[in-house]
Amino acid sequence: MNSLVLLILIIAGGALLSYFGHKINKILGNITVFAVALIIPIYWFTQVDFTETVSFTVSGFHMELGYNMYGKLFSMIVMILSPLALIYAIGYMKDQKKLATFYFSFLFSILGMTGILMSRDFVSLFIFWEIMTWSSYLLVIFLGKDVQKTGIKYMVFSAIGAYAMLMAIVIIYKNTGSMMLSDYFGSFAGFTLQTKLLTGILLLLGFAVKSAVMPLHVWAPGAYSNTPMAYTSVFSGALSKMGIYGLGFVVVNLFAQANLEIVGYVLAWMGAITAVLATFSAVFQHDAKKLLAYSSIAQLGYIVTGIGIGTELSIMAGLYLAVLHAAFKGVLFMVVGAVERQAGTTDMNVVSGLARKMPFTFFTALIAIIALAGIPPLGGFVGKWMLYESLINNSNFLMVIMIFLSSTAAFLYCFKFLFGLFLGQQEPEFDHVKEASPVMIIPMLLLSVFLLVTGAYPGIVFKYVAEGMTNLGFHDVNWQMSVLTNAWGDSVNVQHVYLSVVVVFVAFLIFITWRGYKHSTKISTKDISSSGEMIKPEDNMTYAMDFYKPFQRVLQPILKWKINKYYEDFGKGLEALFDFMRRIYTGNGQTYAVYVIIFLAILLIFSKSIFGY
Repeated sequence: MNSLVLLILIIAGGALLSYFGHKINKILGNITVFAVALIIPIYWFTQVDFTETVSFTVSGFHMELGYNMYGKLFSMIVMILSPLALIYAIGYMKDQKKLATFYFSFLFSILGMTGILMSRDFVSLFIFWEIMTWSSYLLVIFLGKDVQKTGIKYMVFSAIGAYAMLMAIVIIYKNTGSMMLSDYFGSFAGFTLQTKLLTGILLLLGFAVKSAVMPLHVWAPGAYSNTPMAYTSVFSGALSKMGIYGLGFVVVNLFAQANLEIVGYVLAWMGAITAVLATFSAVFQHDAKKLLAYSSIAQLGYIVTGIGIGTELSIMAGLYLAVLHAAFKGVLFMVVGAVERQAGTTDMNVVSGLARKMPFTFFTALIAIIALAGIPPLGGFVGKWMLYESLINNSNFLMVIMIFLSSTAAFLYCFKFLFGLFLGQQEPEFDHVKEASPVMIIPMLLLSVFLLVTGAYPGIVFKYVAEGMTNLGFHDVNWQMSVLTNAWGDSVNVQHVYLSVVVVFVAFLIFITWRGYKHSTKISTKDISSSGEMIKPEDNMTYAMDFYKPFQRVLQPILKWKINKYYEDFGKGLEALFDFMRRIYTGNGQTYAVYVIIFLAILLIFSKSIFGY
């Protein structure tokens, strides 16, 4: 049997087996999930033949599945992160109900992403896109939090993206007579300017929704924070990359080749604006889940900027950051899930000082935060450096200022996240907290090791990025084009930076640990007086309260203009219109008869002007 077909059957079969396994017995279901989580990546890495294709015809449409190197790059993200998240979920979801539905939806979303990255035609791409969307929707509403607000918003924006893609597909078929992606790419140069822009922008719209590019991002904060954290790690780390995958081949394979780089340039600016605004929105969140949700949107903004610029270096930076984003955001959402499970809350105004209680979780959070912030020696530094360099080389100086502003401001929420959950004063009510279970810790540690290794040896990832870029029209891609890795850049060798930072970090960690144990006195944050008035026990004087209030006052005039308000006003307008329509369509036959008489009277009165007699 074709290895690609067998891969799809394994994932779909695993979804069904886990569903019925959990219906029979929770232990049996968890064993099934664990087995499937091991089998899928092992089969993908050892048995899948990436040169194979499978073709079939459905209702007269020729369809084809098969990997190219660009799809393989993104599939690696799915095949590494998703199984680890499945294993993590066994511990995180231990006390939840409806586990059969959860794992079934989880595995079908993996199936959808896998199919998208194999699709060589628009029909199968659209089918797998819908599988991914509907299965992820079931997980967005799984916990029953803000279903009317979050769930509907996610579904509405997903529908907007899907219908935009469907409209583009119909126009493409009309102009090419084919559903194959290669035929569209090959025929694009011969289209009229109107058809080029219409089909390309409709596809961009569909992919941009999943990438949470502003102003199409409003579904993401609620969806990321209300979904079970076991899946949010995949939601943010892998599923959002399906949008990045599509943006890459549309911007580079289409608009760049047709000398319409202006479209990519506009997309790059949208990414830069997304990075800045989402970063400052993250800074002022007090719930760790919401903070990471906005942070994810901001990090995707960097990636979109790199893709939009469209140069060899910017594309490499964007795709490299896409891989790293999957790893460090996967870790951070797992960390928040562990805190939520062990402490019962992710509100940084409530919980703090968990570093000693959850040392392994703190360690993985620290590694992921360093990678996210772009601090040497981890890979985030390499990716952001290359993005800055590509923008400067392309004379996009204002854009590089915006990206640098966003990256610098990210330090604010990175510190807030670490301090709020782990480094603040430990309160007595959290004395009972213990480290998360090994089944949750191990996936976080493995991803952290990946971040450490790729920081010292980024060429491991660059190799696959360079191979993937060949499908975007780049040839003989060499990552030594960056000053970090070329002959001049060897003087700032990444391994030397890595070693230096590790030595300083370890020495500092030993020092503060020794000082902390020797001199610290545990005093509750509530054990304080102010202006002669004793603070009551219920008063929260935690330092995390109003952490960045001065910054918030300065930025309030900018951040108060939220696009979400305009969407809500538009929705209310539609609701009012539908209410009016319901009054017209009363269901009463006599009323409809009156409408008919009025219509005929209008025809008689204006018959001469309408019909000419």
